Amino acid sequence: MTDGQHMYGMPAEIEVRADGPLRIITLNRPDALNAVNDPLHTGLARLWPRLADDRDARAAVLTGAGKAFSAGGDFDYLDEIRQDPDLRARTIAHGRDLVLGMVRCRVPVVAAVNGPAVGLGCSLVALSDIVYMAESAYLADPHVQVGLVAADGGPLTWPLHTSLLLAKEYALTGARIPAEKAVALGLANHVVADPLAEATACAKRIAGLPRQAAESTKRILNLHLERAVLATLDYATTAEEQSFQTDDFRDTLARLTNREK
Repeated sequence: MTDGQHMYGMPAEIEVRADGPLRIITLNRPDALNAVNDPLHTGLARLWPRLADDRDARAAVLTGAGKAFSAGGDFDYLDEIRQDPDLRARTIAHGRDLVLGMVRCRVPVVAAVNGPAVGLGCSLVALSDIVYMAESAYLADPHVQVGLVAADGGPLTWPLHTSLLLAKEYALTGARIPAEKAVALGLANHVVADPLAEATACAKRIAGLPRQAAESTKRILNLHLERAVLATLDYATTAEEQSFQTDDFRDTLARLTNREK
């Protein structure tokens, strides 16, 4: 197995291991429940084109280290984005790159959702190709609750996975979607005891399929997703950048930070 820092130039927050034609991608901030900081966000923006360029890769598994898939945005990082216009512009651009990079990546991505997938973690699940969830895992997109627009979140993709009414409900309320309900709604494929083992087995099956047929079939399916994303992404990123500068976000973040302390 090969270390992803060597393979793809990833930060320590993202581990990439090669297992034959598989790439095992692990969000690697377990002590912070894999909450997204700047190196992790930047790495995710750069990861998908590099995975696509890795001609030995035939399928990938995406998971989180420790107890969570990803707990969403790190509050300190969010506050830095609020205060720093240059970081804010770069983060918004990286969010766009992340979404389009996943949508256009030729390599099928199987998500192993080992724990809570919140915010950007929820978005990564929604942009994956097949999703296995642990029984105790859940999805949630609480962008609106903290005063942000989810430019790279559920509103971009959920209407293709489930009904528009349900997408509105969960995007606006930020309610948790337990694993069994996520499958029933079309937001995940399977609830299993060991999502990493099941996702890896699935990815190995895909890696053994005829390459051109598998990759082109994924592309056909993701053309539907890409068209939907491109129809909304510019508005979404502009609105998210504006939301970082609102009093609502500043006040909510201060309140949440105080609660965490």
